[in-house]
Amino acid sequence: MPNFSKLTQMRGLQVYLLRGSLHRSYSSSPANAQFREIISEQIKSIKEAGTFKSERIITSSQSTQITVEGSNKNILNFCANNYLGLANNPEVIKYSNEILSKYGAGLSSVRFICGTQDIHKNLEKKIAQFHGREDTILYASCFDANAGLFEAILTPEDAVFSDELNHASIIDGIRLCKAQKNRYKHRDLNDLENQLKSSTARMKLIVTDGVFSMDGNIAPLKEIVSLAKKYNALTFIDECHATGFLGKTGRGTEEYCEVMGSVDIINSTLGKALGGAAGGYTTGPKELITFLRQKSRPYLFSNTLPPAVVATGTKVLDMLLKSSELTEKVQTNTKHFRDAMTKAGFTIAGENHPICPVMLGDARLASIFADEMLKRGIYVIGFSYPVVPKGKARIRVQISAAHTKDDIDHAIAAFTEVGKSLKVIQ
Repeated sequence: MPNFSKLTQMRGLQVYLLRGSLHRSYSSSPANAQFREIISEQIKSIKEAGTFKSERIITSSQSTQITVEGSNKNILNFCANNYLGLANNPEVIKYSNEILSKYGAGLSSVRFICGTQDIHKNLEKKIAQFHGREDTILYASCFDANAGLFEAILTPEDAVFSDELNHASIIDGIRLCKAQKNRYKHRDLNDLENQLKSSTARMKLIVTDGVFSMDGNIAPLKEIVSLAKKYNALTFIDECHATGFLGKTGRGTEEYCEVMGSVDIINSTLGKALGGAAGGYTTGPKELITFLRQKSRPYLFSNTLPPAVVATGTKVLDMLLKSSELTEKVQTNTKHFRDAMTKAGFTIAGENHPICPVMLGDARLASIFADEMLKRGIYVIGFSYPVVPKGKARIRVQISAAHTKDDIDHAIAAFTEVGKSLKVIQ
């Protein structure tokens, strides 16, 4: 009878030696060495330019107060997309745990094979209800939703008109389609109209972020909708930085611009205000959603959302459908921060939005400024090229409904102290 213990040990040793051999072979490859050298030179140039982005390691849940690796102190967090403060909400976590226990960790499959549960259909209905649309399709992220839309619905006979500062996921999604591609100047209605006027495409689609995430400014949606009607065009907005908190009841850019129900296609995320976990979606006409289930590649070839993530989005939407209290709170907090920072002498970009870019200009200055803020217990990040244009570096502050007035005042005091020491303000 064989000694299974010895056989197991021998096989384990063989696997270990094989892995070591493969590792040595990979590491010593001339092509690999050349590749490492090329990438290392590019990393070096990024560091020399002062635009290298280091990742700070958070050792707590996402909240207004966090801890980071290397420090035991609580730090005030002002750079998360956690606009409603629900990323670690006890009710949301409790419900998510319940759904995890009942439905498991995941479906191990794509939706059309064996990856759809009743909770997925329920969430899609809630999203459609929240936006006042006919139907919704879920994705792993809004990046996937943007990647899966344009290629599916647009042909060479069609034309797309995209704001030049649209999110990278929109840009990449449009690159995948075969439509005639037009880019109009940022929020420039005259440029957009001239391009629409000269187009003879079968179907025209105007594409814009609802809120532009680096600047915190808002698309002129009322005017865009008007142009769409004039030139028989469709409209699309990405609402990742609007859903749940922009507008009186958090219905987003449509509500803020007083054109509810006017946009044809809305893409947004569950990974920001709606619980901060993951997931994205397209919501709009029933025919569109049915078609995307047949043709959208990120939907057809990606696993369905995990039940715990579905639960997070579902619970948050239930809360928002009942009350606008958190939406009102983040709006109040935003006004307080913007008014006080402007009074202190800072230039704050954007329009009455929780994204509050503190404009600094120089990339290295933005990085140093962020480091100095961390020393004072405030977690913010410097943004520089290629995330924003050269010469437009900034600290992007993001306000949450979970911030207290004392939290915000503490941040303002720290900004003022650092701003004066670095000669940003007087």
